[in-house]
Amino acid sequence: MAKKREDRGKEKKSGGDTECNLDGDYISPILSFRDINLENIKSTIVNSRYILTLLSLTIFGGFLRFFNLGYNSLWLDEATTYGVSQGSFAEIWQTSVTGEFHPPLFYWIEHFMLTFGNNEIVLRTVPALVGTLAIPVFYLVGKEFRDKNVGIISAALLTVSYFGIFYSQEARAYSVVLFVFSLAILFYLRAIRTDKKTDWVLFALFSALSVWIHYFVLIALGAIYLHAIISVAGRLKRDIREGKNLFIALSVMTVFILPLLFVVVERYFTLSSSAPTYGVLGPLLIQETIVRFSGGYSSLALLIAVIYFVLMVAGLAFLFSENRNKCLFSGMFLILPLVISILLSSKITMNPRYLIFLLPVFFASIAMSFPLMFRLIPNRKILYAVLILIVAINVPLLAGYYTSFTKEDWRGFAGAFQSTTREGDLVVLVPGYMSQPFDYYYSNATDKTIESGAYTGKELDAISAGKGNNTAYFIVTGDISAANPNGDAIAWLEDHTTLLGQNTGIYLFVAK
Repeated sequence: MAKKREDRGKEKKSGGDTECNLDGDYISPILSFRDINLENIKSTIVNSRYILTLLSLTIFGGFLRFFNLGYNSLWLDEATTYGVSQGSFAEIWQTSVTGEFHPPLFYWIEHFMLTFGNNEIVLRTVPALVGTLAIPVFYLVGKEFRDKNVGIISAALLTVSYFGIFYSQEARAYSVVLFVFSLAILFYLRAIRTDKKTDWVLFALFSALSVWIHYFVLIALGAIYLHAIISVAGRLKRDIREGKNLFIALSVMTVFILPLLFVVVERYFTLSSSAPTYGVLGPLLIQETIVRFSGGYSSLALLIAVIYFVLMVAGLAFLFSENRNKCLFSGMFLILPLVISILLSSKITMNPRYLIFLLPVFFASIAMSFPLMFRLIPNRKILYAVLILIVAINVPLLAGYYTSFTKEDWRGFAGAFQSTTREGDLVVLVPGYMSQPFDYYYSNATDKTIESGAYTGKELDAISAGKGNNTAYFIVTGDISAANPNGDAIAWLEDHTTLLGQNTGIYLFVAK
């Protein structure tokens, strides 16, 4: 049986502890999977304040991720998810090989989910679920960095993270890769501490699974394996066999991702054949990533970004004084993917959401500043104050998130547009690929209209010339600037159409 706390107020008698421990003398009876049973689980929940707090954070985080899950309509990328996921497993693989710069695993998962229905909630359930499950994983990662305090702060940061919640409510792979790759980081941190083969193999398996969800984690994995080589370099000089488990991990991962390696190389050369027309370019990516990770560009979010950055620097400085190898890992993991992404941004489109896998180490580095706070105020109540503050400063951001559309409202636009058209009217999507979210909510067959798409002024001219006496409507989004960088489509619209109105970035024009 577990020991119980005997003196919760011990720090008052001694004049302050050097370490904060909410559980006092209590030790959880669950030390391995073999210890998991109903009695031990009950004992841990009742007696461990950390576990009780983590359970509360996970439930609260789940509420935040499932609340209003279908509020926003599907936007372009989510509609792409729906379109690709409708295919068979073989068709999804073929699409990933030839037409979509994303691995097939997430689409295969969504293909299965479509058996439960076809709506926004069904498509977003898996991201919301794994986004919730990532909270206890962040706790374990933070705990592996140092202790339960770092773990519970890391979990709290993710619980109310605007960035984390946003992508937990989107039918894309970002929330899923965050969860899986966080497990890879967890087992890597365990592996460099224990050098157990089981931890190395689990690290390899979750790493491979992450690659099957999003290719960009390959950059992070490069940083991790480089750190691993540096960590064992001294032992390798003495005995080459010291690197056996690392070699096993690399071999296991390589075997499982081998079918994708040729695909990702081909996809890279295809995407980099022309300069990107949207995304974040150059060193600005660093600022954009920190700001987005912190909640966006509102005045409050920018304040949070500054606070997070200062605490991260303080946390890394403390980590350097306490464990230089983990500090080296954190620095390499945070810096190298950003540097490589900056270099790649001139070749392929870059966006902070591709770097979502940085969050576990980013939040753990912030949480590492807590020991410094505790030295200044050696009272364990300071931990509760930090947790309350994390929630308090993020709640206002979330209040705005739940009360306004954060994506283009194709559902509302399509409903209003259908009452505008008449039989035989021409409907032109500009750019043409916007038919994906539009057609999820609108049927030209039901509305008896003629739908087409255009990307250039020349194409618009040809469509207009063939419309006859029918009314032509042009549905335009800001994506046309990326799809038609020379601007002749916008110029054509300005000369030949009249703006009727707009809804959340969707503009409706009618031919003059």
